[in-house]
Amino acid sequence: MMPTVEIDEKSGFCFGVVTAIRKAEDELALSGKLYCLGDIVHNNNEVERLQACGLQTITHSDLERLHGVKVLLRAHGEPPSTYLTAQRNNIEIIDATCPVVLRLQQRIKATYDSAPDGQRPQIVIYGQNGHAEVNGLVGQTDGTAIVVEDVDGLDAIDFNRDVALYSQTTKSVEGFTQISEEIRRRLASGARLMTYDTICRSVAGRVGHLRSFAASHTAIIFVAGAKSSNGKILFGHCKDVNPRSRLIADASQLQPEWFDGVESIGICGATSTPRRLMEEVRTRIMDMLKADDDE
Repeated sequence: MMPTVEIDEKSGFCFGVVTAIRKAEDELALSGKLYCLGDIVHNNNEVERLQACGLQTITHSDLERLHGVKVLLRAHGEPPSTYLTAQRNNIEIIDATCPVVLRLQQRIKATYDSAPDGQRPQIVIYGQNGHAEVNGLVGQTDGTAIVVEDVDGLDAIDFNRDVALYSQTTKSVEGFTQISEEIRRRLASGARLMTYDTICRSVAGRVGHLRSFAASHTAIIFVAGAKSSNGKILFGHCKDVNPRSRLIADASQLQPEWFDGVESIGICGATSTPRRLMEEVRTRIMDMLKADDDE
């Protein structure tokens, strides 16, 4: 009997990515050309599709040299310096910053502006160093925020001073809790910890569902781009509950032997994974299973 193949209905683009891509498509339909500061989404397949429509990915160095053009800011958000550069160079910004990220930027800036240097709490961000969203968050503090990826990075904090802890929107709730508890344990008497759980629940809420989905199938194919931070986290949850989980970028990486003896196959993906890629994976798997069944 041929195994069943199911695509997870809750996987794929999050709201912020959908909005950014729609804004890019709308402008490309009008003018046929648009610049995007960084990859619009951490998925090479989708980036290449939009490039074929006229989207050109640029760097911050490129932005400094451009004048009088339109530039899309992706869902990850940007630091204030990017907007100043655009204003100076007469660049029209199409702002696709995710509303959740924008609110987080505003909260961090409010904390930073709340008191003079030395009197305000240390601003600590639980996130991935160098990630576009995190760069935008650090920019709200004139580069002074401390970024920690795990408990090993906490030594950069002065535990004799107050701490205001925020989180990159796509980090795990469990990781944020662990960081919070460890900071609280190390704080000197009299120092305060203020925690702000700024994790996006539309992303974090996928974890429980995804673990159940992965556990309900014999094998899991997780589709995500190599640059996707969210993809690595979500795939890790799949692997944790289902050792027969495989991470691929697209259907070309599928191997027939992965499906030997399986009863059901689940396909899922990151918040940066297009639905069409998961459907292409399903079609390729069905072709493999049919070919194997015909032998």
